[in-house]
Amino acid sequence: MNSAPCILALTGVFSFTASVSSLAKERPQSNRNQPNILFIFADDLGYGDISCNGARQISTPHVDRLAREGVRFTNAHATASTSTPSRYSVLTGEYAWRRQGTGVARGDAAMIITPERKTLPDMLQRAGYVTGAIGKWHLGLGSETGKQNWNERISPALEDIGFDYSFIMAATGDRVPCVYIENGEVVGLDPNDPIEVSYTTPFPGEPTGKDNPELLTMPSSHGHNQALINGIGRIGYMKGGKSALWKDEEIADRITEKALEFIEAHQSEPFFLYFATNDIHVPRVPHPRFAGKSGMGPRGDAILSFDYSVGKLLNHLDSLGLTENTLVILTSDNGPVVDDGYRDDAVEKLGDHKPWGNMRGGKYSSFEAGTCVPTLVRWPGHTPRNRTSHAALSQIDLFASLAALTGTSLSEGEAPDSRNELSAWLGKDKSGREYVVEKASAASLLQGVWKYIEPNNGIKKDSYTNTELGNDKRPQLYRLDIDPGEKNNVAEEYPDQVAKLSFLLETVKQRQDNLPMNPKERK
Repeated sequence: MNSAPCILALTGVFSFTASVSSLAKERPQSNRNQPNILFIFADDLGYGDISCNGARQISTPHVDRLAREGVRFTNAHATASTSTPSRYSVLTGEYAWRRQGTGVARGDAAMIITPERKTLPDMLQRAGYVTGAIGKWHLGLGSETGKQNWNERISPALEDIGFDYSFIMAATGDRVPCVYIENGEVVGLDPNDPIEVSYTTPFPGEPTGKDNPELLTMPSSHGHNQALINGIGRIGYMKGGKSALWKDEEIADRITEKALEFIEAHQSEPFFLYFATNDIHVPRVPHPRFAGKSGMGPRGDAILSFDYSVGKLLNHLDSLGLTENTLVILTSDNGPVVDDGYRDDAVEKLGDHKPWGNMRGGKYSSFEAGTCVPTLVRWPGHTPRNRTSHAALSQIDLFASLAALTGTSLSEGEAPDSRNELSAWLGKDKSGREYVVEKASAASLLQGVWKYIEPNNGIKKDSYTNTELGNDKRPQLYRLDIDPGEKNNVAEEYPDQVAKLSFLLETVKQRQDNLPMNPKERK
C-alpha cells in the first residue's frame, strides 16, 4: 500500500497558507535547527493491532517502517483508558482526573481546555513553532455546553488555546455534529440550511436509528441509534447542514490531505502538527480501497486505512526533504475495543487476532490493555534505529519533554504533572519514568514490575463491549513480569508492596510528590 507523495495545486497551498498567516504574525523568531514535530494520535488502536508489535493477521508496513527507523516502546501509557481525558492530559500536562468535566465529552460540549490554560501548542508557539490540529478533537468547543451556534464562527475554539490552524471533527465519528470545522467555522455550510444539534431532544420529522432501522446501513449493537446520518445511527440529534456533512468513507483521506497541506505550507519553518485520526474508532467505514481487504471486517480494514495515512505522511516528509529534521511520535489515545456500538462483524471476524496483545482488558479498563498503547518514536540521528525499549513512559510527560527539546522554560503551574523524560522518549534512557499513573473507573499505579489498582465498587465487566473493567472492592496487585495478563492478584501475599504503592498513588493525588503546582493551590 505504498503511495506516491501528494502533489498539491499551487492555489490550494496559497489558500491554506493565507488561512494561518494572520495568526502567525506575532510568533517569536523561529529556529530552523529545531525539529518539526509530527504527533500521530490513533484512536482506539490496541497494542496488538500493529504487526511490529506481533500482529500476524494484519500487516501495517508504514507503521512498521517507523519501528525499523526509530524506537518501539513496549511500556508506554496513555493516562486514561478513554479518549477525552487522555487527550486532555497530553495537551495540558495535567492528569484529567484533577479537573471536573473531563470525562468522555458530548459532541456539543463546551471547551474543556479553556483559553486561560497554558497548553502544549501554546508552549511550542513560544518556541517559534507554527501549530496545527487536524482530525478528531473531542475536547469541546464554545463557551457553554449545548449553546453553540454552529452556523457562525464558534468561540472559543482551538486558536484560543494555541493552535494557529485547525481542521477538526467536533468530537468523534459516532457523535453529532457530523461536519468538519476549520478555524472555528463549519466547512461547506449552506446558510439556507442551518445546523441544529441537541443531545436531549429529537427533531420532529428527522429520522433516527431507533425509529427507522430500515434506513440503517450499519445496525447498532448498543446505543448509537439517534440521528441517522449517511445511513448510520449516531449519538445525539442533528438537523440541517446537509451540504456540510462528512462522508464517512472519506474521513481518513480528507484529514490526511489537510495534514499534507499543512506540512507543505510550513516546510520552511518549525511546525507542530497534532494529527488525530478517526481510525479506528467506530463507526468504522473504510474507503473502498480497504473495504474487505483485511479479512477481519471493518475494524481490520480501518487499521489498514490508518496505516495508509501514516504512509502518506511519511512519504510526504521524504518528498519535501523533511524526514531528517522531523520528530515523529505515533501512539494511541487508549486501548482497543472490538464491539463499541455497531454490528460491524468485528467480533465475528476477529479470528486469532488479539488487539490487546498479551494483556488483559481494553478501552474503559483499569487493566493494562486499557492504557498500555502502541508507541513509536523516530528522529533520524537522534533516536536509535530499530530499537525496542522497555522504558516506562507516560503521555503526561510529552509536554515537559518537548519543552526541554525546544529549550522552552515552563512557568510555575504550567503542565503541573508533566516531567522531562526526553531521554526516555528518544530511546536513550532504558528505565524511563519512576512510576506511571493510569485512570479508568479506578486509579492505578505501575512501578517497575508491580501494578497496583485501588479498590473500586464499579461493575467488573461491561456487558456491552465485553470488556473486563478491572474493578474490585479489594486492592489488586500484579507482578507484570511473570503475569502480564494480570490474572493472579497477589495483594494478600505482598501487603508491604500494596501499602507502598497505595501511599505513592495517594501522594500523587494530593500533589505531594514534588511536582510543581499552581501557587494558588498551595496550602
